[in-house]
Amino acid sequence: MGLVMGTFSMQSNKQDRAYRKDKIDDDFEMSIVCHRPEGLDKLEAHTNFSKRELQVLYRGFKNECPSGVVNEDTFKQIYAQFFPHGDASTYAHYLFNAFDSEHSGSIKFEDFVTALSILLRGSVREKLQWTFNLYDINKDGYINKEEMTDIVRAIYDMMGKYTYPALKTDTPKQHVDAFFRKMDKNRDGVVTLDEFLLSCQEDENIMRSLQLFQNVM
Repeated sequence: MGLVMGTFSMQSNKQDRAYRKDKIDDDFEMSIVCHRPEGLDKLEAHTNFSKRELQVLYRGFKNECPSGVVNEDTFKQIYAQFFPHGDASTYAHYLFNAFDSEHSGSIKFEDFVTALSILLRGSVREKLQWTFNLYDINKDGYINKEEMTDIVRAIYDMMGKYTYPALKTDTPKQHVDAFFRKMDKNRDGVVTLDEFLLSCQEDENIMRSLQLFQNVM
């Protein structure tokens, strides 16, 4: 998740060492963009961040997105900076949809910090539920092999030809087949949220694999 954070927070960290504002100033700052986020008190109540942390995150977000929202094209451009040797566009598309919880076609600051709060400071169950939502591309409440293959292949495409050791063409399929053998408990061809949670929490190898994938968020 640090990759998504990098661009948004780099300028904020520099500013934070020399720049201090109180809550009134920050609320005023929030009001001057096209989209005004929820107040700090409400965001603090709904996330695992303090007001101070939210202020720092907001300044970085506004620095990159002066309008107060991020559309998919901008999100892809930001994400591509971290993977110059691969094609990050497909994975960024899936990740954007996971952040865009209201399916509005844009990511607001509230969307950003809500997801960030879960991925950085949520419980294991919350993190797994968020990951399940990412893999459930069509949002029907199940993960099928095609969806998981699309996500895994997008991750490999993003990592690029310089991945070491070199990946074979059928590596994504092998990875997904291994996942499904362990996750699809009743062999009905799809993985439910309960199956996903149970499999991940009882198998350390799956948890490690998912944690590796989370590192590219």
